[in-house]
Amino acid sequence: MNTFINKVRLIVSDRGLRNRILFTLGALVLFRVLAIIPIPGIDPFRLQSLFSNNQFLGLLNLFSGGGLSRLSIVMLGVGPYITGSIIMQLLTIMSPRLKAMYQEEGEAGRKRFSYYSRLLTLPLAVIQGFSFLTLLTRSQVLPPLGLFSTFQNIVIISAGSVLLMWLGELITEFGIGNGVSLLIFSGIVAALPSTLNQFRFTFDVSQIPVYLAFLIGA
Repeated sequence: MNTFINKVRLIVSDRGLRNRILFTLGALVLFRVLAIIPIPGIDPFRLQSLFSNNQFLGLLNLFSGGGLSRLSIVMLGVGPYITGSIIMQLLTIMSPRLKAMYQEEGEAGRKRFSYYSRLLTLPLAVIQGFSFLTLLTRSQVLPPLGLFSTFQNIVIISAGSVLLMWLGELITEFGIGNGVSLLIFSGIVAALPSTLNQFRFTFDVSQIPVYLAFLIGA
């Protein structure tokens, strides 16, 4: 107990550490606020039905911090950024130049590598956003979208994903820990109760291979 009290005193007395903790908490609160702002034109009843009847979407929703089940402006989470990082890692196997940049050029090489991963985030967010909008329109969660409405929603969804990527990097620089990992963790914690409750009533043994494949791929 005394050790815990001493650590609290250390945090309170260390202005730099205190500011980093407050910045991290503020960024996580902002993330949770963004996760409840929906994109335009949602049918909430059909949306609830879609997620209650599809356990795999529920699992994806868990890793998006609940943003997917609300069709929030950050419904993709940091998924496009993570996908971009995975693609870059795979490219090092095929490209000796990329492999040398990542492994042999030190901090400067890793920064360039990270920069390329960030560049991939936007096109991946556009592709994933369009795919989800198509699925939701066919499921009648969204009404048939015209060209402008589709473009508008893709811009909103993509901007939300890029914003989270930037927020994660700010946490890494000015807060505590790895920002992207903290965003993922906070999202999982926030969505876990409702997701587990949904699984309890809708679990389907036949979809176990799907869950295993998803977890292995993650």
